[in-house]
Amino acid sequence: MKSLVLAGIRKFEFLEKSPPEIKGEKDVLVRVAKVGICGSDIHYYTRGRIGDQVIEFPFTIGHECSGIVEKVGKSVTKVSPGDWVAIDPAISCGKCDQCRDGRYNTCRNLKFLGCPGELEGCLSEFIVIPEENCYKLPFTLNFIEGVLVEPLSIGIYATQFLNPKKEKIIGILGSGPIGLCVLLRAKEIGIERIFMTDKIDERLFVARNLGADWTGNPDEIDIIEEVGKIESGGLDAVFECCGEIEAIKEGVELLKPGGKLIIIGIPEVEIISFDINKLRRKELTIFNVRRQNNCVEKAINFLLRKRINIDLIVTHNFKFEDAPMAFEIVEKYQNGVIKAIISLLDFK
Repeated sequence: MKSLVLAGIRKFEFLEKSPPEIKGEKDVLVRVAKVGICGSDIHYYTRGRIGDQVIEFPFTIGHECSGIVEKVGKSVTKVSPGDWVAIDPAISCGKCDQCRDGRYNTCRNLKFLGCPGELEGCLSEFIVIPEENCYKLPFTLNFIEGVLVEPLSIGIYATQFLNPKKEKIIGILGSGPIGLCVLLRAKEIGIERIFMTDKIDERLFVARNLGADWTGNPDEIDIIEEVGKIESGGLDAVFECCGEIEAIKEGVELLKPGGKLIIIGIPEVEIISFDINKLRRKELTIFNVRRQNNCVEKAINFLLRKRINIDLIVTHNFKFEDAPMAFEIVEKYQNGVIKAIISLLDFK
């Protein structure tokens, strides 16, 4: 099979590998159809690491994917050959204290697609994944929507930190794929006013079209001052979705006393700091989002409700052989890119 490996910083190579084989009774062999490029993939592409997770080159990255079931282990009952599936890239052990408490996203033995030291990624023609990580796509959903299940599940999980009956006014800092997924879910659960920021005007245009009540570019205006003119008491909650230190600091300033700062973005630095006096005086609560937990089916159902204009989020499609160019475009935020999809099969 053909596999795209990261051979060095910003250096890809196509390799021919033996297809993976089913080893366990609950294993599923999936022919990969579509792969989405995530911000965490860009960290590996540009730096070769996220924190202490360091790539040993060559390595295959990628974790947002959908595909067709090719073959199943003898005890698999959830899916069958020929089924179209979305993939949950996080494989939890089901046995540790975290799993027993229902915290599968913080499993002590978690294995994640495209994560160094854990599992090779999905930028290959075939992957083997446990049955419980395969979610059959209803016939009304396509492979592109299947890819969006993963980032949408993160947006759904993150908004679970809100109490929609009390927290009605929020900010979303970063209008990339994750920020937009948070927006879509926040609108659905009844959040009354949503402020969004980004340094790319094309993304702010999309945010407005998807329902943001106010948008602003921090390179052009003073976000804290302008939002303060509208909401002088501050925001109930702020989602940091871009991984920028300045955005985290902005979030602290924008929040009202008793507010929530919900961090989803992955900063490039290992250590961040806060003005503890502001945190203490406002008695702010900080939540750190670890991917998602039990939200894959919720994401599929969200897509079935057709509350999302896919064309506004998926801005670029590339053939498998053009994947290196796709990463360059996403890294440099070129051509108004929001979500780029790599197609290993020609199906939509």
